[in-house]
Amino acid sequence: MISEALQEDILVQALVERFGDAIESGTVQNEQTILYVSAGSIVAVCEYLRGEHMFNRASSVTALDWYPQEPRFEVVYLVHSLKEKQRIRLKVRVSGENPTVDSVTGVWPGANWYEREVFDLFGVKFTNHPDLRRIMMPEEWEGHPLRKDFPIHGHKYDYGEGN
Repeated sequence: MISEALQEDILVQALVERFGDAIESGTVQNEQTILYVSAGSIVAVCEYLRGEHMFNRASSVTALDWYPQEPRFEVVYLVHSLKEKQRIRLKVRVSGENPTVDSVTGVWPGANWYEREVFDLFGVKFTNHPDLRRIMMPEEWEGHPLRKDFPIHGHKYDYGEGN
């Protein structure tokens, strides 16, 4: 459900008209529009924002872990129209069972490393990502350290001889 504060917003109206139920809900927080988008529509919504509304920059992609809730994860996209001086936050809910969402690197190539960071630290997979591999933790690292069920002491990791 779109909040009353957003029902008059021209951009939100255009998105709801174009994508219907794919825009699951929306609100305003700290003077910023937040829209929940269905996982299967995130790329199309992003393409539309970039092509029709000049949102030319993904300034961040991150995630939240709501463990033990289901859906467990929210992938959060902060996108920005430099020309229109407008920002919007898109959120996608993702299951904890098989956390997967389509990559937006085809829309904003700068999302590449942000998505890799979310993959590395939360374990959310981005389909069609050009180079989805760890970016912060060693390749041999077990688990995803920003998950709420990750052991506080961490997993044992063999740093090799002399360390």
